[in-house]
Order: sequence, then C-alpha cells, then structure tokens
Amino acid sequence: MRGMLSGVIVLSMALLLSAPAVWTVETVAQTKDKSTQAPMAEKQIEGKIKVVAGNKVTLTDGTVLTIPAGVKVEQADLKPGATVKASYEEKGGQKVVTDLQVQP
Repeated sequence: MRGMLSGVIVLSMALLLSAPAVWTVETVAQTKDKSTQAPMAEKQIEGKIKVVAGNKVTLTDGTVLTIPAGVKVEQADLKPGATVKASYEEKGGQKVVTDLQVQP
C-alpha cells in the first residue's frame, strides 16, 4: 500500500510540474499566430521630392520612400520639387510604396 501511495504522489507531482510548461507553449504559439496574421496598416503621406536615387525617393521632410517595381509611375515625373501623394506600408523598417501619384 505504501508503494502504491508513493507512485500516486510521484505521478501527481509530475503532472503538476509539467502543466505550466504545456500551457506556456500553447500561449506562445497562439501569440505568434495572431502577430503573423495581423494586416499591415497602410499609411499615406504627401510632400515634395528632394532627391531621387534609383528606386528611393527622399522628401523634403527627410522621409525616404522605396518604390517597388510593381508600382506604376513615370520615372521622368519623379524629379526634385515635384509634389507626390503616396500610400505605403512599413516593411523591415522601410516605407514601401503601394500607390504613388505625382501632382502637376
């Protein structure tokens, strides 16, 4: 009887000690799922172009916009002094343009 009681106590302790670890793993997994599924917020900006260098446009306020190849814009319109309206998403610390309009 004493041996059986010891076995029950050991089993109970093992279950009690392992429960927090299982709960922690499930909580972390749920947190990661939520963060990867959250949509990125699109932002907008308007300003004058200061510098154009390759696929990057720097505005007079210092904002640097990265224009991916999929965004349609006439390169000839991107020149210092031109006013632009841009929609962008923050990706990897960069402002990546999703839509760009050059004002006359």
